[in-house]
Amino acid sequence: MEFYKSIFILLASNLVRYAFFAGVAYFVFYILKKSTWANRKIQAKYPSSKQIISEIKYSVISIFIFAFVGIIIFTLGKMGVLQVYQNVDKYGWLYFVASIVILLLFHDTYFYWSHRALHHPKLIKFHLIHHQSHNTTPFTSFSFHPVEAIVQTGFMIISIFLPVNIYVLGIVMTWQMFFNVMGHLGFEVFSKKFHNSLIGKQFNTVTHHNMHHRYTNQNFGLYFSFWDRIMK
Repeated sequence: MEFYKSIFILLASNLVRYAFFAGVAYFVFYILKKSTWANRKIQAKYPSSKQIISEIKYSVISIFIFAFVGIIIFTLGKMGVLQVYQNVDKYGWLYFVASIVILLLFHDTYFYWSHRALHHPKLIKFHLIHHQSHNTTPFTSFSFHPVEAIVQTGFMIISIFLPVNIYVLGIVMTWQMFFNVMGHLGFEVFSKKFHNSLIGKQFNTVTHHNMHHRYTNQNFGLYFSFWDRIMK
């Protein structure tokens, strides 16, 4: 009973975060300020309601899978199989902060290579649902085939080798959800000046990922641009 209760709590919290981030972004850019941001729309055409409904349906399925895998990882951590811990004092605040950076870098690397793998001719069938959205919306962010959703949770395998605080996982997953929603926004929110700055060049932009959905054979990164640059 406790296991199912935990799944329900994690599922509900993930759904609320998804609804909040994606819903607010859609309301602001596609309804409230649609005319104001029209010149920042990367692809002029607006997605159909049919596409958005499909995106929400698959995103809900993905979030359920994330919640289920998350509880399994937490349970394995309590059993001592994984190095997931709760008490921050166990390793200190410095490690707590450092582990966020480490996990983000590992997640970006894991995502890049798993994403490239899913574009292989023998695996692309598991990635096609996400690419049905050629012109993305905030709701595209977690519109995955169930197999891809499972693959996307794989980055947490790092907790086998590295102690990870349960709250660090929560922070990283919240950031990932926010960044993913923004990456699929369909509007470029940053200026050309920022894109060309030293900091701006390190991060993937909305345009960067939108072009991946449009052309499919480039721009495979998640947070940072260094893997795309290294692999040309």
